[in-house]
Amino acid sequence: MTVLVTGANGLIGANLCRSLLQRGYPVRAMVRKSSDLSAIENLHLDVAYADVLHPETLYAAAEGCELVFHAAAVFAYWGVADSELERTAVEGTSNMLVAARAANVRRFILTSSSVVFGSSPRSVARSEADPPDEAYSPPYCLSKMHQERAAVKLAAELDLDLVVVNPCITVGPHDTKLSPSNAIVVAYLSDPFRATFPGGCNIVSVLDVAAGHVLAAEKGRRGESYLLGSENMEWSLIHRTIAELCGVPGPQVYANHTASYLAATLHELWAQFTKTRPLTSREQAKMVGQFYWYSHAKAAAELGYAPRPARQALAEAIAALVSGPHITADLRRTLALGREVYDARVALCREAM
Repeated sequence: MTVLVTGANGLIGANLCRSLLQRGYPVRAMVRKSSDLSAIENLHLDVAYADVLHPETLYAAAEGCELVFHAAAVFAYWGVADSELERTAVEGTSNMLVAARAANVRRFILTSSSVVFGSSPRSVARSEADPPDEAYSPPYCLSKMHQERAAVKLAAELDLDLVVVNPCITVGPHDTKLSPSNAIVVAYLSDPFRATFPGGCNIVSVLDVAAGHVLAAEKGRRGESYLLGSENMEWSLIHRTIAELCGVPGPQVYANHTASYLAATLHELWAQFTKTRPLTSREQAKMVGQFYWYSHAKAAAELGYAPRPARQALAEAIAALVSGPHITADLRRTLALGREVYDARVALCREAM
């Protein structure tokens, strides 16, 4: 049963390819010709070059596949035009659905996001039954809401079996470009003030998110959405956990919404000056104070989804980051990594063997 993974070189896609291969699935990895393939270069899979915005390239990629995992997306809060976010999410997904139907794909698993179920000003967990809040959502979040809405409608019109998975803040290894999720760790360690702020989110290991995709393909109900998360944490606890795992102080400063916005503005100005990507943006700062907390009870009950603790997920992310290019040698020398990080590194190495 050959399966297609779109966006196979991304954080979720690269780990999903590994999870599928470990379970015995033959994998076809769909990427663009310009993609960096270092995250999947040593895997035993076929590579298909195609682009979701060029529908004429998609049928050949999907032909002969029984399952399609559509993880291709633009995940960014800075440096990408709103129109590009929207077009890739909505038009790109629609193109992929049409190609999958033409290729007689049995089931289509869409990687959406937890943000489609909104956020709360209070520390309460939201579920698949909660509506989005478009009035306070950045362009990336809006693009995911519009993507899922359009995909559900089109899949019904095409009579295509669609299952949606909604990962929370996903951290972990094989992150070539440094996603905004893993950037949370790098941003805190790089901050000389070691600041934290109000609100919170749900932290989950990318290894569990990848496994959750496979469970959704095997056990998910047609037309249903499944939140894939782990623990809901306030930002102060997230930052304190990172500090403990890395042997650094903090958090030392509690920044309110205004201070966070000003700091993000400085990050963006510095990024423009240095021609780099900022570790945080004003769009993200607008989300400060909100609780992006979610329940994965539905996935647990229907799929058997059982994620690891968030602290372990962060340890794995740190283990991968300190071994890669996203944390500088100077910053690395300031860290006193804890035993949990070294254990996570050993476990990741063992998994790669």
